[in-house]
Amino acid sequence: MSTWPVYTGTAEPHDGVSRLPGPPPWRAFDGGPVLTLSQQEVDSASPDATHRGSTYRATPESIDLVNAALVLRRPLLITGLPGSGKSSLPYAVARELKLGPVLRWNITSRSTLQDGLYQYDPLARLYAASKGAEAKRATETGEVHHPGDAIGDHLRLGPLGTALLPYDRPRVLLIDEIDKSDLDLPNDLLNVLEEGQYEIPELVRATSHTPEAKLMIAGGEDRVTVHRGRVRCRAFPFIVLTSNGEREFPPAFLRRCVPLQLRRPERDHLEAIVRAHLGELDEETTRVITTFLERSSTGELATDQLLNAIYLSRVPGLEAESRDALAAVLMTHLGPASEFNDF
Repeated sequence: MSTWPVYTGTAEPHDGVSRLPGPPPWRAFDGGPVLTLSQQEVDSASPDATHRGSTYRATPESIDLVNAALVLRRPLLITGLPGSGKSSLPYAVARELKLGPVLRWNITSRSTLQDGLYQYDPLARLYAASKGAEAKRATETGEVHHPGDAIGDHLRLGPLGTALLPYDRPRVLLIDEIDKSDLDLPNDLLNVLEEGQYEIPELVRATSHTPEAKLMIAGGEDRVTVHRGRVRCRAFPFIVLTSNGEREFPPAFLRRCVPLQLRRPERDHLEAIVRAHLGELDEETTRVITTFLERSSTGELATDQLLNAIYLSRVPGLEAESRDALAAVLMTHLGPASEFNDF
């Protein structure tokens, strides 16, 4: 049976990820013990995530490059204008391949590698330990265990840390707007993404008396057991990094990613997107699309601006004059020159 493409872009869920060929020898990982998402976890996506996944319309280029990233076990770096659908693609892949909820890490200028891997609250642990000591002194035996004084109660895995757990199928991780990060973050990510593993120093230091710790994962209250403070993946996650193209990345980072540039959609692609979100086109919808294309030829516009304008155009009782005025505001050009382009 053919293994290409595993991701088809049809928005129809299937088990095709089981046909994924083995990894290249230099991208094989053997973490364990193996974790499996339950069917309930696979189906637990929010209504918003389900809608995003089911309505995304992939181009032939994006389908090919998603499959390249899956086969090579490499991150997919998507560059495109705001509103071009960069962050929706991982939801489409997760839904079609039934890979469970998308783990999401929203990047800011203050984000660090540790934020993505895990969060640790030493002050809360110190407080819990002091309360435990007080309770111990108050007993005759001195053997009271105070709930909450275990180190695992004060650690929680982040989205990247959760994605790298030894799942039998790849988890989907969205690292959104990586170009907003501090200059060092892309370089800091290199070793973790290359090795598919990481350590939690607070647990490594405690291995002599606590060789195992149960930690909460990102996006839920479930706990997983981490052995000796080390995590190594088994199925390398499908990692999507998005960028608005506002900065350049180090060559060492770029060569470890599969690059995808999302371009301005043509009319037939726009119409397919509108149908997926809002149903069949009518005369008014076609007119708004034409206006959108005309305006986008003189400045940058995002697809979600078009969807908002079309949705409003279908509200009963809204007069044509008001509808056109609102559409003009909603489809204002993006960028610092917009005030000169639109008014």
